[in-house]
Amino acid sequence: MAERPRSAIVAGNGVVGLSVAIALQQRGVATTIVAPDADWRGASWGNAGHIAVEQVAPLASRATLRSLPARLFSRGGALALPSRDVATWLPFGLNLLRASAPDRFEAGKTALSALLATAMPAWRRLLDTAGRGDLLREDGHIVVWETPDSAARGRAAWGDSDIGTASLHDLTADELAAVAARVSVSLAGGVRFSGSGQIADPAALGEALAAIFARLGGRRRSGRAAMLTPTESGARVTLDGGGALDADVAVVAAGAASAPLLTPLGHHVPLIAERGYHLEAAPADWPRGLPPVVFEDRSMILTRFSGALRAASFVEFSTAGRAPDPRKWARLQGHLDALGIAFVEAPRPWMGARPTLPDYLPAIGRSHRHGAIAYGFGHQHLGLTLAATTGELLASYLTDGKSHIDLSPYDVARFGR
Repeated sequence: MAERPRSAIVAGNGVVGLSVAIALQQRGVATTIVAPDADWRGASWGNAGHIAVEQVAPLASRATLRSLPARLFSRGGALALPSRDVATWLPFGLNLLRASAPDRFEAGKTALSALLATAMPAWRRLLDTAGRGDLLREDGHIVVWETPDSAARGRAAWGDSDIGTASLHDLTADELAAVAARVSVSLAGGVRFSGSGQIADPAALGEALAAIFARLGGRRRSGRAAMLTPTESGARVTLDGGGALDADVAVVAAGAASAPLLTPLGHHVPLIAERGYHLEAAPADWPRGLPPVVFEDRSMILTRFSGALRAASFVEFSTAGRAPDPRKWARLQGHLDALGIAFVEAPRPWMGARPTLPDYLPAIGRSHRHGAIAYGFGHQHLGLTLAATTGELLASYLTDGKSHIDLSPYDVARFGR
């Protein structure tokens, strides 16, 4: 694009899409969101609500590869590689193997650190704009272990890790007792992180972001973006139900559904649907003031939201359209039963797809093939964490031609073509 865009279309209304649309509208770009009329129940809603600024080390690493056998679902772990989807996850795994080379891992950590350092301030600005600063809780999070051996190994691992802008300390006796009082197993130790946070209510977050977008004058078109076409003056978005919209720029922010929009334009996008599961209900006894608690031995995180307690886990490399695997919910329920965590009603199950690229970095930028096509997707486990800053960075880049951090590491062209 040679000129500052006056109009934009954002394909997707998840937390990233909404953040991008709001940031563009704030900069005077008349923006339309294209998304189906459906409840906000994708990965933007179903995650653990954790603002994970401590996760600066990409999961594409030699350490992750070494740990894979012990993490397999068949061995009690949280990693599922369904045999029916081998044609999907095997090519992704080979790309992940290449991305795990030490030099690429270090470059990825540098790039991810730069993004994560901007995450919390961006959320403060966005939620202050929405008048919902109460939705951001900056109380950190807790990690606990159930055996002396796992506590020693886990504490050593976190002590040796780069955790970016976060910090941690060993749980005091009172802090450990506060968690231990809520479970029926013994806890051997734990740490508390500072600098991280959580969203108090994911559904309320979606409503707040949609409301501020509308208040700023943003528009919405019901439908699913089926095709992007460059035009002489910008880009055209064709909807699956018929009809099309034209704008100076079109932004792909459709999460796990983003690749089919860019592939026909000549981009190679090795995106996988990394599926997660949760159970949620009103708890019988879990205080609202307790920050998210990671039971690391079980690869499970418990988050207290305004009206419910959510238990989330699993990394299932699959396709977005596959039926959920009920064994995952059964495993989660087994963990909850073992911990003695009760609900006042039957927990509600959920499954959703995280959009993940093999180097575990997001794709943020503009197409080098078609300047009127931009994108923001592939945030893996960090979609909620990085949504607000992605919106600011991409909107600044599209309107001013620059951003306050270098976006080149997130260019989708890094995968070829």
